[in-house]
Amino acid sequence: MRETWRWFGPADQVSLDDVAQAGAGGVVTSLHHVAVGDVWTPGEIAARQALIREQGAHLPVSLEWEVVESLPVSEDIKRQTGPWRDHVEAYKTSLTHLAEAGIRTVCYNFMPLLDWTRTDLAYAVPTKATCMRFDLIDFAMFDLYLLKRPGAEDSFPAEVIEVARQRFMDADDGAKQALVRNIICGLPGGNDELTLEDIRGHLEAYKPYDHSALCRHQSDFLEQVVPHAQSLGLRLCCHPDDPPFSLMGLPRIMSTEADYARLVAAVDLPANGITLCSGSLGARADNDLPGIMRRLGAHVHFLHLRNVALEHDETIGSFHEAEHLAGSVDMPALIAAVLDEEKRRTSEGREDNSIPFRPDHGQDILDDLSRRAQPGYPAIGRLKGLAELRGVIAGLTYANLQESV
Repeated sequence: MRETWRWFGPADQVSLDDVAQAGAGGVVTSLHHVAVGDVWTPGEIAARQALIREQGAHLPVSLEWEVVESLPVSEDIKRQTGPWRDHVEAYKTSLTHLAEAGIRTVCYNFMPLLDWTRTDLAYAVPTKATCMRFDLIDFAMFDLYLLKRPGAEDSFPAEVIEVARQRFMDADDGAKQALVRNIICGLPGGNDELTLEDIRGHLEAYKPYDHSALCRHQSDFLEQVVPHAQSLGLRLCCHPDDPPFSLMGLPRIMSTEADYARLVAAVDLPANGITLCSGSLGARADNDLPGIMRRLGAHVHFLHLRNVALEHDETIGSFHEAEHLAGSVDMPALIAAVLDEEKRRTSEGREDNSIPFRPDHGQDILDDLSRRAQPGYPAIGRLKGLAELRGVIAGLTYANLQESV
C-alpha cells in the first residue's frame, strides 16, 4: 500500500515539510486555482510538480505528485447544459497533459452541487479533540427553516421535523449563521459570499434531473473520457457521495455498492475505477466496506482511509469523524481485504499492485487546535491516523508472511 498525503497547495496550513516529516512521499493535490471547465495546461501542471519536487529535494523523503484530487467535473457536464461538450473536451485535454507529465491516477466525483456536507466543522469529542460532524437534525433545520426549500418536509421523518423545528426556535442568530457557513463550506468554491439565494438558484437548475437522469449523464461522460484515459495509461477513480444519501432533494448516484457496480459496468475498461472512501461510504450503516473491497477490489485505484462513528441504528442518520481505528468501520478487516487484492494483482503481474492510500481526515488534536488548517485535514490528527494505519498494515503483513512459511 502506497502512502500518500493530501496537500491543498501553497495556501495549505499543512506544509510540504510537514508532509515529508510524516513520511508520505506521494502527494495528492489539485490545481484549485484553475476554473472548473478550463484546461489544465502543461505549464500549470509542471509548476505544481516543480514546487513539490523542489521542496522534497531538501529532505530525506523525495516528494512526487502522484494522485490528482480532484480534476473536477463541471455542473454543466452533470446536467448536460450550456457548454458541457466543450467542458468534456477540456477534461480530455487535461487528462492528456497529466499523462504527459507522468501522473497516472485521477480522482473525481459526480456529486451534484455539494462536494461534501457537514453541519459542524469543530465538534468537540470527550478527549477535547475536535472533528467534523453531520447532524441530521441540524441539517433538517437548515433545509426546512433557513433555506426554506419547497418540498423539504418530504425529505425527513415527522419526528425529525418536529425536533428540528424546536431546535430552530431555540437557536440564536449566531448559531443559525454558523450552521449556514458550515454547510456552504462544502460547496464548490464555498465561501461566505455565497448566499442562501444562490443555493436556491443552483437547486432550481437541478429540478429537471432525477436519479436516472444523473446516472445517464454520468455514463455519457464515462463513455467519452474513459477510452481516452485508457489510451493514455491513466486510472480514473470516482469518489463516493459524502454523505452517501440524498440532501436538499438532489439525486445521489455514488452511495452504495450497487452504484459502483453500475459505474464499472458502464464502461468495461481498466481505466474506469473507484476511489474507495471508507468514511464516506461508512456513513451508511448498510455499506459493508470490507465486502465492497473484496467484491470490487479489482477496480479500486485509490483509497481514502478514515473512520466515522455512526450515532444511529438506522441506515441513514447523524455521524462524526472518528479516530481511524475507533469508529464504526472495521478498518483492520478493510485493510486485510486491500492486502489480499494487492497480492492477487501481484500474481497477475499488474503494475498497479500497490494501491495508493491516504489517511483521510482526522481529528484536530494538540497543535492542530490552533493551526486552523483546512477543515478535516489537520497535520497531527492525520499523522496519528497514518501511524495507526501503518501499524495495522505491518501487523497484517507479518501475519500473512507467517502463514506462508
